[in-house]
Amino acid sequence: MTTEDLVLIGRIARPHGIRGHVIVNPDTDFAGERFREGVRLLVGIDAKPMTVTAARFQQGRPVIALEGVETMNDAERLAGAELKLPASEIPALPEGTFHRFDLVGCEVRDEAGEIIGEVAGVEGPMDHSRLVINAPHGEVLIPMVADFCVEIAPAEKRIIVRLPEGLIDVNAKSR
Repeated sequence: MTTEDLVLIGRIARPHGIRGHVIVNPDTDFAGERFREGVRLLVGIDAKPMTVTAARFQQGRPVIALEGVETMNDAERLAGAELKLPASEIPALPEGTFHRFDLVGCEVRDEAGEIIGEVAGVEGPMDHSRLVINAPHGEVLIPMVADFCVEIAPAEKRIIVRLPEGLIDVNAKSR
């Protein structure tokens, strides 16, 4: 398995309590499924397999225990670690819905063919997602709504948008 076969689903934010639990910043719309007890995650740069031994949610974020992480000191060493799964373990979605990792790297163009930029990430929950675009003049946020994203073709790494005049200027963040 190569690193290209792995999908980022979250990052460990920090320890929680004294028993080795950690708070996760999820990078998935399916946190309840991805961070449930019994799931085997690949943790850190070396993608060490670790099983989730306990899971709950606090203020919308997963708080999990991982096998072999027993103390706050153990948990502190994991702060910032990426949590991944093999792409083969990520189930397919219904037609017209997309995994965040499918959209990252897509070129975004308007209907006239002008390049806006490349998708660097997707922010927000599934029903209010925004594409984070690396554009030549800085970062641009584009809401993922059908009226704006008129064609999404992840297999071709392409997204075509129809945007109201001024939306890019309003949603641009200078670098």
